Order: sequence, then structure tokens, then C-alpha cells
Amino acid sequence: MGYKEVYKAAQDNPEQFWLEQAKAIDWVRAPEQALFDKGGDLYEWYADAQVNGCYNAVDRHVENGRADQAAIIYDSPITNTKQTITFAELQTRVAALAGALVAQGVTKGDRVIIYMPMVPEAIEAMLACARIGAVHSVVFGGFAANELAVRIDDCTPKAIIAASCGLEPNRVVHYKPLLDGAIELATHKPDACIILQREQEICELIEGRDIEWEAAKALGTPADCVPVEGNHPAYILYTSGTTGAPKGVVRHTAGHLVAINWTMKNIYDVDPGDVFWAASDVGWVVGHSYIAYGPLIHGNTTVVFEGKPVGTPDAGTFWRVIAEHNVRSFFTAPTAIRAVKREDPKGLEVKKYDLSGLRALYLAGERADPDTIIWAQDVLGKPVYDHWWQTETGFTIAGNPAGLEALPVKIGSPTVPMPGYDVQILDEAGHPMPAGELGAIAVKLPLPPGTLPTLWNAEDRFRKSYLTTFPGFYETGDAGMIDEDGYLYIMARTDDVINVAGHRLSTGAMEEVLAGHPDVAECAVIGVSDPLKGQAPMGFVCLTNGVNRPHDEITAECVKRIRDQIGPVAAFKLALVVDRLPKTRSGKILRATMVKIADSEEFKLPATIDDPTILDEIKAALQTIGFAKRVTPKPL
Repeated sequence: MGYKEVYKAAQDNPEQFWLEQAKAIDWVRAPEQALFDKGGDLYEWYADAQVNGCYNAVDRHVENGRADQAAIIYDSPITNTKQTITFAELQTRVAALAGALVAQGVTKGDRVIIYMPMVPEAIEAMLACARIGAVHSVVFGGFAANELAVRIDDCTPKAIIAASCGLEPNRVVHYKPLLDGAIELATHKPDACIILQREQEICELIEGRDIEWEAAKALGTPADCVPVEGNHPAYILYTSGTTGAPKGVVRHTAGHLVAINWTMKNIYDVDPGDVFWAASDVGWVVGHSYIAYGPLIHGNTTVVFEGKPVGTPDAGTFWRVIAEHNVRSFFTAPTAIRAVKREDPKGLEVKKYDLSGLRALYLAGERADPDTIIWAQDVLGKPVYDHWWQTETGFTIAGNPAGLEALPVKIGSPTVPMPGYDVQILDEAGHPMPAGELGAIAVKLPLPPGTLPTLWNAEDRFRKSYLTTFPGFYETGDAGMIDEDGYLYIMARTDDVINVAGHRLSTGAMEEVLAGHPDVAECAVIGVSDPLKGQAPMGFVCLTNGVNRPHDEITAECVKRIRDQIGPVAAFKLALVVDRLPKTRSGKILRATMVKIADSEEFKLPATIDDPTILDEIKAALQTIGFAKRVTPKPL
């Protein structure tokens, strides 16, 4: 069957479709029913089943002939380390760590926070929790102490698994003092902390609470897989909330296994045994779905990469890893590719490596601007697929199902909705918008398996955040449109649709135009306060390496491009050249923070910011044109 037939089958009879997909998972007790309607727009999948996530990711492959296949390839250009771990080795290591948790009193349903860098042990920690039915909550390694403390108090972990340090290209990030500070700040105290001592930094352990990794394993005996109910939480993953308090997205075990297993072949076009690489971090949803769980459940080899797209050591590091480890499908964020493009605009580094085994590049995490996609297509000579999803959904809402049927690519669109997602464009009153018109993107309930059923201990907040604005729909918070062919276009976060003299305009559309300027490597457009028009668009552009033309010439050309391609209605007159843009560690541009700086409003320093000093650079640039007069960040 092709895409249309599969999508229709999932729409017409979701019960039958998702029970059929569930056959690819090994069950302790197979589901007899797929969807359970809990009432009040709350749903669960496979709640009558019993299953174990770790068994499906590890043990079944050992039993079914993949014992000697590589499960994890660890590649760290920062430490100049490479390591391969087979499924059999992974089973031994995970069972021992699971036993260590059991020895510390962790049982089914207990929470465990994982605070780790990009090392294989991070994946082992996640799988060890899944093995015994514990609920893990991975917090990005290096998060500030108070942010970690908030998460400790929200999910009340029995234990914390952490490392002594993380590593950046030119510095050591001291994890242990952050962990100690967080536990001191938190009201809830974990019973035990299992600490991986990295050779780059040996930290001090607190007697009676902290146990070294190998010593902890020695205290226990290898643990078997514990069956859990289909609706048992596999994990909690915190995502930023509008109130400042993080939202604990819950992922139920069974739906998560079924959905991401389906995506590995149908979206990412890999067969069991192929090497799959998602260049992300275990602290983000991509790391959960496509470094830890998806590839391993499907019988693929996953790459754990501790490095950066540029600087470790150069703009060719992605291509080296792909060539060296024979990666079939590669998934990263558009910002990573833009960083590579900025350093190597002619793609000379690509020519140094044999990328014949690579089938496609997949981009997600933020809007993929057409210029970046075209550049990557040209230098790689491979298909480049943008796709769109969220922490809340756990897997693709809209994408190109290349393993099922590779659809024609429309640059600027993540293609079409995936099975189970009834995506609609709504106006502010909840009425469907005509094809080609901008509106709020919402998904008709119920959502498919693998998506969030609720927030951790916060059902009211779940309803308010996602279900209230458009009754009967999940509110994505993104704005966009669907064309006559059913292709979806994500134009901006709903908050980034600006109102210029009564005209609703997409900042994303303006960014596409700016990104097409030959000298622009990266850009962002925000809406700043304007006393006459309400809001006015302002563009920030980073230039490609080697460009030394006068900045005022370039910004004048940028203004003209917007006027020519979007029209005078955009009232685009403000453009600034900056060295870099403020981003989260996952690569998302902090547009809302930039708006507050420009409008001289106080703001809270974002916990996820990659480098806070960039905000000072943005402020200084804005002050040259009369903005950002009084702004100061609130301390964390």
C-alpha cells in the first residue's frame, strides 16, 4: 500500500490499524483493544496489554540472532574515543545497572532522574529503568541547579543517575556541583545517587548517598525484565511552559513502542541491522525516540555522538561519522546544518568522505528554511526531508514517509500528516480555514499511540495547555497552512505570527526570504512593538564566513528582498547584522527573549540557553538603532 491507502486505513479504522502495527512488538500479554476512551477528551492506547520496553529494545534481539550485532556505536571527537557495544554486551550492562537500582530500593513505578552527557551509559540508564518498570526522567546534563531542583520536586525520584562531568570542545562542565546544589535546593531528597566517574574529572562522593557506577553494580545482581501495563509511564520528559514551570510530558509504554517502531521503516527507511544516527542529545525528545528507543526496538544500530557539528574538529565531522560507521539515515536539526554551511559554504568537506551508503538527511526541531534544504541537497546529492513533530507527540506529526512511499518534496513543507494525525488549520474561533490560508494548526482527537496522554501530576494543566482553545482538538501552538495537495506548511509558533497594522504575517515566511540572500548563513525575524502599527518586523542576519561587504549594504538588500517577495504590507524596515543568534542547547532560536530585549522588558534568563553572553551582543546591536534601552535579565 502507498501513503494514501495507509493514511486512509488509519483514519477509517484506527482500532484495526493500530492493533495490526502492534504485532511488531513482543508482548507479555498482547493487546485485545487498541484505543481506550477515558472520557473528557482523555485517551489511552493498549491499556489492557503487558509489555517491557527494555526487552523489546535489547533482549529479544539477543534471542533472535542479533546478539553480536552492534547496538550502540559511541563516537566522541571531544575525547577522541570510539566504542562499539553489541546487543549481547548491552544486555549484560543494562541488566547489571538495573540490578544496581533494585539494590537501592527502586521498584516498578518509582522515578529515576538521569543527568548525563552523551555517553553510552546514558542509554544504559534509560534502558535499566525500563527493565524494572521504573519511570525515568532525563534532564539535560549541565542544566542549572535550580532547574534540576524543580524537576526533582515535581517527579520525586527515588534515585538519580549522573556523571561527574560533561565535556564541551574547550571546557569541562562540572555536573556534580550542579547535582549537589540541586538536591540541596529541592524539598524532595533522593535516596541514592549513582555516579559515573569520567576520567576527565573525578568528583567527590557524599558518603551514604552517592555510589560510584561500578560499585553500585557490584552491590546488586543482574535484574530480569519486569512486565508493565500498556499504560504504564515509560518516562517523563520536561518541556518549557509558558508560566515558567516546566511541563512533565508523560509517555505511556505500549503506544510509544508501537509508534516509534512503525516510524523506523516507514519514515526513516531503515531495515533491521542498518545504522541510524540522530545527532541530538538524550535530554531532548529526539534523544529519547531516536537515539535510545526507536533504533534499538527496530533492531538498528544507534550512534551516540559526543561532539558538535563544527569545531570538533571541523565542519566535516558529520560526514566523517556517516562515512566511517556506514550510516543509512541521518537526522539532525536545521541549525546544525546551517552551522556547517556557514563554515563550509561550498561543501568542500563533503567531498573528503564516501557517503554512498547514506540514503537521506532528515531535519526537525525547528523550521527548515528552503535555503538550508537546497544547500544540503546540492552538496550531499541526497534527498533532504524536513519533518515536524513535538516533545508532546514523541514522533512525526507531518513528514515524508520515505520507507513507505517517497512523496515529491515541496521545499518549505514537512510534507503530509502521518497515520493517526488528523491535522486541521483553524481560525481563532475554531473554524476550518480554506487551503492556502494561515491559521492555528490543531490535531483532531484522539491523537495516535505514542503521544502524550497527560502531564505528570497535572491533568488540569494538560487540559488548559492543549485541549481548551479548540474543544475536541489538540492545540499544537504552531501556525501554518495546508495547500491544495494536502501538504502542510509550518510558518511559525502561534506567538510568532505578528500583527502589523491589522495584517497577520508569518515571521517564518520573512525568514525564508532573508535566508535566500547569498550572504546570509542564518537569520531570525521577530515582531517588536511599534506605536503606530502595533508590531513591526525586525530581522537579524548572520553572515556566511568570508563575507566582508559593508553591513548597511546587506541590510538594505534584505529590506528590499522582503518588500519584493512579501510586499509593502510587511512594513519590513529594520535589519541588523549580528555574529550569532541566541539559542537553546537543542538549537531553537530564542525569539521570545529577543522580543523582550528589543522592547526593553525584563526577562527571565532561559534555563536552556546555550551561551548567555550572546544576549549581551544582541542587546548591544539593538541599542545601536535605539532599542533595548533598559532591559536586564532576572537571575535564575
